Amino acid sequence: MDAGTVWITQYGYGAIFVLLMLGIVGLPVPDETLLTFAGYLVFKQKLTFLPTLATAFLGSSCGITVSYACGRGLGLYLVRKVGPLLRLKPEHVSQVQTWFARWGKYALIIGYFVPGVRHVTAFVAGSSKLPLPVFTLFAYSGALVWTSSFIWLGYLFGEEWAHLSDRLHRPLIMLAALVSLALALYVLLWRRRQTVAR
Repeated sequence: MDAGTVWITQYGYGAIFVLLMLGIVGLPVPDETLLTFAGYLVFKQKLTFLPTLATAFLGSSCGITVSYACGRGLGLYLVRKVGPLLRLKPEHVSQVQTWFARWGKYALIIGYFVPGVRHVTAFVAGSSKLPLPVFTLFAYSGALVWTSSFIWLGYLFGEEWAHLSDRLHRPLIMLAALVSLALALYVLLWRRRQTVAR
């Protein structure tokens, strides 16, 4: 067992909240493993489902909100400072902001399921000045889908979790990413149909 699972075993809901918040901000925390382990503890009746889901949701929501706030406060400053070294021009920033306003909100949902991506989507959303109500709708919906998916998987695998966790980590992420992509495509097609119907 790694340190994160030991902390969850010892400190329960508080550890779930803190570890997921830090993991979403960008610290090297194995988020999916911790969520499935929490689901396993629900299976073992050492934790209760609704408080586990609530603390996981709140931890990841707090983490992504911190990233968004950092992007909103520091994003453009960093782009101005580092941008010339990366050959980023003001028009590139403007294009990213336009793209994010139109499509980037969906990346907030899908990004949860892709390690490395989830750490930057909120920062980019903040630096792109994505409106806070839009950010909260998509980021918090993604947090709910992501946390409930992995907690449910941990519960579903039950006793097998301990044997399969290492081997299943990558396939579970890929499966979750495919499910979220399918969901995003469905929402996109549904919105297009609504626009055409008008």
